[in-house]
Amino acid sequence: MSPSFSPWLHRSLLASTALLLAPMGCATSSQAGAARDEAALRTDAPPRVKPKWGLVIHGGAGVISRENLTPEREAAMRAALTEALQAGHAVLAKGGRSLDAVTAAIRVLEDSPYFNAGKGAVFNHDGVNELDAAVMDGKTRMAGAVAGVRHIQNPIDLARLVMEKSPHVMMVGDGAEAFAQSQGMPLVDAKYFYTEERWQGLQRALEQERAKQAPPAPQGQPPASQQPPTQGATPAQPLTPGQPSPTPAQPSAPGQQPTTPAPSSPGQAPTTPPPSSQGQPATPAQPQPGSSLTPGVDPITGDHKFGTVGAVALDQEGNLAAGTSTGGMTNKRFGRVGDSPIIGAGTYADERCAVSATGHGEFFIRYTVARDICARVEYQDLPLPEAANYVIHDVLVKAGGEGGVIAMDRQGHVAMPFNSSGMYRGYIGEDGTPTVAIFQQP
Repeated sequence: MSPSFSPWLHRSLLASTALLLAPMGCATSSQAGAARDEAALRTDAPPRVKPKWGLVIHGGAGVISRENLTPEREAAMRAALTEALQAGHAVLAKGGRSLDAVTAAIRVLEDSPYFNAGKGAVFNHDGVNELDAAVMDGKTRMAGAVAGVRHIQNPIDLARLVMEKSPHVMMVGDGAEAFAQSQGMPLVDAKYFYTEERWQGLQRALEQERAKQAPPAPQGQPPASQQPPTQGATPAQPLTPGQPSPTPAQPSAPGQQPTTPAPSSPGQAPTTPPPSSQGQPATPAQPQPGSSLTPGVDPITGDHKFGTVGAVALDQEGNLAAGTSTGGMTNKRFGRVGDSPIIGAGTYADERCAVSATGHGEFFIRYTVARDICARVEYQDLPLPEAANYVIHDVLVKAGGEGGVIAMDRQGHVAMPFNSSGMYRGYIGEDGTPTVAIFQQP
């Protein structure tokens, strides 16, 4: 290996989350069990048994704090992650395909209101849920993806239909839903996706946006958002789920850009990138223009989290697959699509490596994170843990990007690095023992 890799390799070996899927965890039915699981997913010790197959999942990364997560909510989220692991394991244990295991696991997370995908998807600026998903078969490199769909209960299933029943890789919006109907997949009412938590999250985001856009109040007067409306003025109407925003873009002269207010400051690239897992920050990146999104704010915990769910699997035949599903970012506008449905950015699988990502999607797209990790495995012959750690803790941090990945190689090695304070994650091996973790430190 080239000497130029030694600095980050040393850090990667210290901070590595790599392991082999082995019976070293335990069920997460108690606080003690949860603590052991947290430690298991941070261990650097070599595994005791080399696996033949297994499954890894994630439920999003970001600022996830212990003090803000109640024991009841933590238990419910761990239970959902465990259920997803068991659903995928049931497929693999019967000799099923990795692709089937990935979609089975993701379907469970899409049906849970706790994760930003499917049922738990966040609302966009107009009070609508827009869903994205992708799936890829490492054996054939066939892939399918959908973006901006609004009436699909399980977008991961539609992404697979695109892969298997069409000559295309990606479909979006109304066209994707028309294709779904042509394949016998029913559409669901938009009300299915409504959850009070996500709705309140949007209201907070809109209020923060209005506060930042309001001009400063004259000295001695309250802010504009707190002043009574001018006589004769029409009071602002509350946003109704699924209805267009009451403040559409203003028309402009021909040939000019619409005079839509510039994207609000939420989501600009951070001036101080997240620290590495050992507390040694990489070189700070300069803020990048056009970065106008932030992670969703959990209205219950107050944490900032890049909500996405994903899974990667290795089956008994040695084949890999990856899948990712998301509701995007709270208060997103203008049909924004992140990295999750972009093959090579948020989702990728080939015969050597499979990756599903979660984080600030714009950075994962620019740096083709999922494919970059697998390319380093393929062309530099790097072990998967080293490749994943380098991309997440060096490349992304220097760029100002936050998030993490789950990854597997064809030998069953696992990597799940993240440069934020937490990532919902778990694995299960052929022994059938699910292990789930949330935080960076045990």
